[in-house]
Amino acid sequence: MENTNLMPKDIFGKAVLDYQLGNYTEDIITFSSLDEEDTIPIPYLFRDYKKMPLLEQKALQLCKGEILDIGCGAGSHSLYLQKKGLQVTALDYSKDAIEACNLRGIKNTIATDFYTYTAKKYDTLLMLMNGIGIAGKLSNIDSFFKHLKSLLKPNGQILLDSSDIIYMFEDESGEYWIPDNGNYYGEVTFSMEYKKEKTSEFNWLYLDYNTLQRAAISNNLTCELVSEGKHYDYLAKLTHK
Repeated sequence: MENTNLMPKDIFGKAVLDYQLGNYTEDIITFSSLDEEDTIPIPYLFRDYKKMPLLEQKALQLCKGEILDIGCGAGSHSLYLQKKGLQVTALDYSKDAIEACNLRGIKNTIATDFYTYTAKKYDTLLMLMNGIGIAGKLSNIDSFFKHLKSLLKPNGQILLDSSDIIYMFEDESGEYWIPDNGNYYGEVTFSMEYKKEKTSEFNWLYLDYNTLQRAAISNNLTCELVSEGKHYDYLAKLTHK
């Protein structure tokens, strides 16, 4: 299945490769349907294990066997696992990001769209920094899980983190005001800007844990809440039933 949620300009990859080549001068600016302007600090994408959030550290500790790091970005998670002696493959649709991964010394890399990758099955599928976001919309979650399962060995595991962004809709009185537009509140539209280049809008999904669990069960997967972060974020482990 072709992923129709790809950014037309590889702004993310360009920024990552610039940093790796010593050409870092600015961060990525993000614009979202939540009416917020924010930045992605490029140096943070190159952080080492000690600077990673506890949820990410826990996920890396749970990795086993052959690992596919989906949406690897600058490859910091893959690099850590490789240094531990684990067999990891870093996958990203961005050719520039993968070039940066290669320059960082990651041995096994693949530059392709997740939805078109079918080469082999893995013991661990790793999707950190809200990797489930590539599903785009909640209505795509069944096809997303179907493809994940096709890459998972019978006794394999999917490790992913996400956030319940319900807090974005809280008012000063502590009540939640979610737009009544028929869409799941975790569906966000983003665009990015870097060095005066800007992407068109693309969809990104944040899932609260209960919604993730229901979707996993309906796709014949077990779903375990491994740990919760300090701000509506969590780490989950999914396995074949």
